[in-house]
Amino acid sequence: MRVIVVLIALVVGTVSGLGLTWLASARSNGFGAVQVGAWTAWPRSGTDEADPYARAVFARSGQLPIERADGLVFEATTTDNGHSIDGRCETRIAGRLPAARFWTLTAYDTRGRLIDNPAERYGFNSTEIVWNHDGSFEITAAPRARRGNWLPTGDRDRIVFRLRLYDAPIGLASRSGQPLEMPSVTQVNCP
Repeated sequence: MRVIVVLIALVVGTVSGLGLTWLASARSNGFGAVQVGAWTAWPRSGTDEADPYARAVFARSGQLPIERADGLVFEATTTDNGHSIDGRCETRIAGRLPAARFWTLTAYDTRGRLIDNPAERYGFNSTEIVWNHDGSFEITAAPRARRGNWLPTGDRDRIVFRLRLYDAPIGLASRSGQPLEMPSVTQVNCP
């Protein structure tokens, strides 16, 4: 009888430990997240200082993290007011970006896959976007075509945006101590 109790305890402990580890690596990119508006970055994820959960996330996904010297990756899963980004709505990403030699903004589904669409447009980069006269920009992500910088969402119910800033001479605060300025993420015209 005692052996059965020990075996049950081992099985419960193993299943609980593996399940909680999977949950921790599936729900975030580890510790040390920095939030700027709707955008979240994990600046230590591509360094030797990365925590074990961040390493597990990248090993599981097959992604290569960007090292801090090369740039930063920001991710938005919610709008500025905390609502999940719904691909059936019109989502506006607008404002200014921190200085960077090159940047990309890409839309993904919640599994990390590019969103299939007839226009075969998966994102924008700093060389192909139409800028406003004042140096700001506006990208509209929506299921149907829009004029200007349109990013198709394929009518997905949940969208994730990843903004990669390459060769960006920034920290997470400006030299004046002011927080980093990032574009806003807002939604309109939701069904």
